[in-house]
Amino acid sequence: MSKSKTPQLFAAQVPIFPRRISGFYRNLKWWIMAVTLGIYYLTPWIRWDRGPALPDQAVLVDLAHRRFYFFWIEIWPHEFYFVAGLLIMAGLGLFLFTSALGRVWCGYACPQTVWTDLFILVERWIEGDRNARVRLWKGKWNIRKWRLRLVKWNVWLLISLATGGAWVFYFTDAPQLARDLFAFTAHPIAYGTIAVLTATTFLFGGFMREQVCIYMCPWPRIQGAMMDDDTLTVAYRDWRGEPRGKKRDATRGDCIDCMACVNVCPMGIDIREGQQMECITCALCIDACDEIMDKIDRPRGLIDYLALADEPEERAGKPPKPLWRHVLRLRTIIYTSLWSLIGIALIYALFIQSDIDMTVEPSRNPTFVTLSDGTVRNVYTLRLRNKLGESRQFQVSLTSMQNLQIQIEGAGGDTVTVAPDSSTMLRVYVTADSVNLAANLDQTDLRFWVEDVENGDRASRSSVFNGKGEK
Repeated sequence: MSKSKTPQLFAAQVPIFPRRISGFYRNLKWWIMAVTLGIYYLTPWIRWDRGPALPDQAVLVDLAHRRFYFFWIEIWPHEFYFVAGLLIMAGLGLFLFTSALGRVWCGYACPQTVWTDLFILVERWIEGDRNARVRLWKGKWNIRKWRLRLVKWNVWLLISLATGGAWVFYFTDAPQLARDLFAFTAHPIAYGTIAVLTATTFLFGGFMREQVCIYMCPWPRIQGAMMDDDTLTVAYRDWRGEPRGKKRDATRGDCIDCMACVNVCPMGIDIREGQQMECITCALCIDACDEIMDKIDRPRGLIDYLALADEPEERAGKPPKPLWRHVLRLRTIIYTSLWSLIGIALIYALFIQSDIDMTVEPSRNPTFVTLSDGTVRNVYTLRLRNKLGESRQFQVSLTSMQNLQIQIEGAGGDTVTVAPDSSTMLRVYVTADSVNLAANLDQTDLRFWVEDVENGDRASRSSVFNGKGEK
C-alpha cells in the first residue's frame, strides 16, 4: 500500500531574472521609483525655521519631547487623532485604488517593489540582462563570477545602509546625527536600528524579493474582498490570443507564444494562465506584449488593464464600457466619500487649533474637603500647553453660577509663565464659603479659563465642583 505524500506548504524559491523592457508602464515605474526614493532620502535634510527654541527640521518625529513636526504643523501627544485620521485615510485610499485598479499599490509604490526594482537595476548594470544573468547563475564559481557577485552585493549593501540611515534621520536632527554617526558617538539605538534596517533591506530586496510578496505580505490574500467584476486589472485577452502558436496563419490567435510577458515578470508568473495571487499588476507584461504586437503588425492590447465585466462584450466583438464607468461605481464612490470626509475633518481641526491649550483633572480622592471654618475645597490638576516658540504668561480664572474662589499652588497670584513649546502642570484649589452655598452642591458646573496675557488668546475647559454645604 503506497503512502500518500505530504502536501508541500512552501515551494522552494526559483531564481527569477526579469528581462529589461521599455514602454509606458516601465517608464511610469521609473518615475515613481525616483520620486518616492527622492522623498525618502532627502526629506530629513529639509530645513524649516520655527524659532530659536524649536527644531528646524521640516519633518521630525521628536520622541524625546513627544512631538511630531511636519513643516508648519506640530502634533502633540493629545492630538494623536491627526495621526489616527491619516492612517484611516491611508487604509481607505488603499481600498479605493484596489477596488478601482487592482494591486496598483503593490505594483508601483510599495517599498518592497521600489527597492526590489532598484536592486534589479543594479544587478542588470553589473551582470547584464536576463540571458547573461541566467548563464552566470548556472555557471561555475570562478574569479569572474566572484568579482561580479561581490561588486553587486557591495552596491546593494551601500543602498541598504543608506536606507537604514535615512530612517533614523527622521527621529532626530539629521546633520547632528550624521556627524555623531561618523564620529562613532551616536546612541547605540541609532546604530542598532540602522543595522537591522540595512540587513532587512539587503535580504528582502536582494534575495527574497517575490517571496516577501507571496509568503510574508497579507495583502494578496485580502485584496479579493476589495475587487469585483468591474475592477480594472492586468489580464490576457485569451479570446483574441488563442490558440497560440509561433506559426502565423488564419487558424491561430495573436499570441505567438514568445514568452516575452513571462520573461519580464518580476514575480515569474504567466499572465496568460489567468488571475493569480502572485500578480502585483506592475503591467510590465503589457509593455512586453505591446512591443511584440508592434513587430508582428497586430493591434496592441492583447495583455492590458481589463475588467471581467467586459469579457462577454469583447468576445462578441462589441466595445467595452468606458473606463470611467468602471472607476466611478458605488463602491469607489463610498470609499472616496469617506476618505474626503475624514480629510476635510482633519483640515478643519488643523485650522481651528489654538496656540494654547489646557486639560483639567479633578482630584478623586477625596472629591472634596470641608475645612475647619466650614469652607468646601476641591483640588484640580491643570496642564497648560504653550505651543509658541517663546515664553508666555497665562492668567487662570474660572466662571460659575456660585461664588467660588481660585488659588494656584505656589503662585503669588493668578498668572503663571510657561516655557516655549512646552507644558506645565498646576495644582489649583477652588473653595466655596459654606454660607454662600446651596443646600446641595454635589454637582455645580464651573469652567476654567486660561488667557494669554500678551495677545488675549483664550482656552477653556468645563468641570464640576463637588461638595455639600452645611444647613
